[in-house]
Amino acid sequence: MNKEKTTVKKVSTKKETAVKKTAVKKVAEKKSVKAPKESRYFYAVGRRKTSVAQVRITPSDTVSENDYVVNEREMKEYFPGTIMQATFVSPFKETGLVDRFKTSVVVKGGGISSQVEAIRLGIARALIKFDETLRPVLKANGFLTRDSRKVERKKPGLKKARRAPQWAKR
Repeated sequence: MNKEKTTVKKVSTKKETAVKKTAVKKVAEKKSVKAPKESRYFYAVGRRKTSVAQVRITPSDTVSENDYVVNEREMKEYFPGTIMQATFVSPFKETGLVDRFKTSVVVKGGGISSQVEAIRLGIARALIKFDETLRPVLKANGFLTRDSRKVERKKPGLKKARRAPQWAKR
């Protein structure tokens, strides 16, 4: 990206010969939208509450429903509910790439609901690494927004984070 050229000029004097270097100004090239990359797989991380999902999507010509793997189990076995399965596949559906990728996920922490949302974020980020032109579609559907809400800690003197003990006036 950055190019630097040096030229050498000889300057002769009566007593000694010195070498003078002149540097050419560094010029950064402008970034442009690139075509989809050819790679073995695309990796991204998604997080939600305490769940962390490491997602790998691999381009493939023939993909079946068994090619969605979560913690070495099929997606339908790991997420039995249809709502969670729809959440898992939603980035692919919105971009029109449902049958183009094999997906392998390692997810840890949290409950199943936060795990599937962490996976959704990871898939969306991996799709952007595959093709930058998908960003507007994914952003418009809210797939690139990291939900930063976490459980609030319990405070001393209170029963829960905000629940105060029962109080009697008289």
